[in-house]
Amino acid sequence: MIIFKSANTVVTQTVFLLFLGLCLTPLIDPPLALLLGFIFAQLFNHPYKKYNHKTTQWLLKISVVGLGFGMNVQQAIQAGKEGIVITVFSILSTFLVAMIFAKWLKVDNKISYLTATGTAICGGSAIAAVAPIIKADEKQISVSLGTVFILNSLALFIFPVIGHLLNLSQHQFGLWAAIAIHDTSSVVGAAAKYGQEALQVATTVKLERALWIIPLSLITAFTFKTENTKIKIPYFIGFFVIAMIISTYIPDYQKVYDVFVITGRKGLTVTLFLIGTGLSLSSIKAVGARPLIQSVLIWVFISVLSIIYIFLT
Repeated sequence: MIIFKSANTVVTQTVFLLFLGLCLTPLIDPPLALLLGFIFAQLFNHPYKKYNHKTTQWLLKISVVGLGFGMNVQQAIQAGKEGIVITVFSILSTFLVAMIFAKWLKVDNKISYLTATGTAICGGSAIAAVAPIIKADEKQISVSLGTVFILNSLALFIFPVIGHLLNLSQHQFGLWAAIAIHDTSSVVGAAAKYGQEALQVATTVKLERALWIIPLSLITAFTFKTENTKIKIPYFIGFFVIAMIISTYIPDYQKVYDVFVITGRKGLTVTLFLIGTGLSLSSIKAVGARPLIQSVLIWVFISVLSIIYIFLT
């Protein structure tokens, strides 16, 4: 490992591009792409580290819009209606439980709030939106992102397995993934692994859930009494909706839409590889035990609560 870490830039770039190329082939699905990225992070220094975060954010948004061309408006509306109740309930429950666990574990208030935000809404995007509003420092942001990131990575692997063990239908799994997994990339990746119907339900409900960034940011600004703070609105969701409308009501160009969908799937796979390249063992250790325990407890709570709701409805 030490030898690989000290490899020259040309070697590192070559291996990076080789792994990236593999992610564009049918051999690598989203979970494997994440694992491949993680393996690379342990063996090599990232040759394009300063571009990784921004590239990941843009590629995820473009990929989600591409996937929108493979979805139907009527089915999306139905999925959205079914998901709204559990979405609202899960958000409120997440913050309540986070407060209880934070007090019990004596976790920093801002770290706890950011972690709850990421768990309740949409992972790193929600944390990035709320962090400047509560004036969180770099360490608080890093710890909350780290905990959410670790659990997202685990969810991508274990949720499909649990779904099959529980014999969840495509629809049930899509709804569960959208509520119980934090970040959009992992939600879409896990659902894509499970099946096409699961992907449609999960993406629709998840993006509906992501819109709660807006009211949450307003509530946060009022609660923390901050002024002159910008609220980040996830505009790409609008493009996702437009893509669905186009593919549903202008069906004559289905072959073109299929290309967009395939591109979106490959883009998602590459996105997860890039996310994996940022997950080093040192970043995991830096999180600390208490914030990680709190995050796991919140995650288990919301996962169990949502699956009970799905079974009862």
